[in-house]
Amino acid sequence: MLDATAAADLMFRPAAELARLVRAGEVSARELVQASLDRIDALDSEINAFVDVFAQDALADADRVAAGDDRPFAGVPVAIKNNRGIQGKRLTFGADLFGDFAAPADHNVTRRLKEAGFVVVGTTTLPEYGILPTTQARRFGPTRNPWDPGRTPGGSSGGSAAAVAAGLVPVAHGNDGGGSIRIPAACCGLVGLKPQRGRISAAPEVGGSFLVVDGVLTRTVAETAQLLDVLAGPELGDAWWAPESAQPFAAAVGRGGPERALRIAVTTKSPVDAPVDARCVQATQDAAELLRSLGHEVVEAEPPWGDPSLFDTFTACFGPAVCTQIAFGGLLLGREPTAEDMEPLSWELFAVCKSIDSTTAALAELRMQAFGRGVVTWGAQFDAVLTPALAEAPVPLGAIHGIGERPLEDFARSARFTPFTPIANVSGSPAISLPLYEREPDDAAAGLPLAVQLTGQPGGEAALLALAAQVEAAHPWAGRRPPVS
Repeated sequence: MLDATAAADLMFRPAAELARLVRAGEVSARELVQASLDRIDALDSEINAFVDVFAQDALADADRVAAGDDRPFAGVPVAIKNNRGIQGKRLTFGADLFGDFAAPADHNVTRRLKEAGFVVVGTTTLPEYGILPTTQARRFGPTRNPWDPGRTPGGSSGGSAAAVAAGLVPVAHGNDGGGSIRIPAACCGLVGLKPQRGRISAAPEVGGSFLVVDGVLTRTVAETAQLLDVLAGPELGDAWWAPESAQPFAAAVGRGGPERALRIAVTTKSPVDAPVDARCVQATQDAAELLRSLGHEVVEAEPPWGDPSLFDTFTACFGPAVCTQIAFGGLLLGREPTAEDMEPLSWELFAVCKSIDSTTAALAELRMQAFGRGVVTWGAQFDAVLTPALAEAPVPLGAIHGIGERPLEDFARSARFTPFTPIANVSGSPAISLPLYEREPDDAAAGLPLAVQLTGQPGGEAALLALAAQVEAAHPWAGRRPPVS
């Protein structure tokens, strides 16, 4: 039987290492799951990362995992963001409107994680419908950053990021429609990859998504690559999917770095009219110097963004994806949703979407596709593009919440917090947030993680992950632990 300290430390060890311990019989799956449940019980009241915890079901699932189980992650605890279905469990999207609706089936990502041997211990918080880059839904209250409980863990996968950062689970699921994996990864000191559009199936609900793709929050690049191997690939009926990688993503990371010196662009130019914090600029320049020291050519570049209409066009594409979820909730209720059913921001976006005719909506998507093509075409001259991950430190709780009198102003404010991440959702290209640095003692956000973002070529997750692994080896971060851990 593990003592309390040893059990707590398990949740900070790599997921593949935990599975090896189970396979060898050195630790049982029940011990791993119980360690996770104990951590949740001890710390989640402080950070509020979980919507539901499935203690008895998780322990029962763990008891079905025996030593010698050859599944790659047999017995390892995982959490699922509460906007993807787990059969028979509450699926809320962070919204009052969904009540206690139980998912009729596992989502594709849930099924694939289970098939790989993961044990689902619970579901994590998100802002209502995943709209904002902060996580404080009216229904479940604010989720707090383990590095500073007065600040946001980011969003919309904020609950998953907070849970991994605090060591409640070793890895967790998330998804990204405008930065919703990379933003909380940057806020919480984790690795966050947005895979290539179409890399991970959105089955069974839809055939594909222009902006949104699923993924994970982890501490290391290797774990992110290993889980991408688990989750990647189409399902029958998908409308489109990314071409299969020429090699396993984990193998690309295992090489220790790119196969050649790369040409990398660096820019701190904001895609929207917003200032970029001097610390974020400096971190990007420091990362550029690190890449040069690793033998890469890094050049200052002028990217094709900064169009003042970009935010409104993105909203016209992002909004309908949100409003479809709201309409689905109304379908479950058997009536039209009302303002009382949702937060003010959700209601305002729902009203905006209903006012947009089909021609205007189609034109907005066409403009987004044209913008994305322009970004990819410009980026073809480089192997990767380096930018800040965020434009400022994780904001204090309440700074961006969407439940005030002017909710659309909060939505616009969110773009100034996270201007760099949506570009890759529009282009479809893979992008990764890496928590290379920490804020200095004289900073108001002293000690918080300070991340940069690398964007790769279309379909180029293997090359991007290999580069990220080389950066991680040169400037490791995984050993850092937040105060709430």
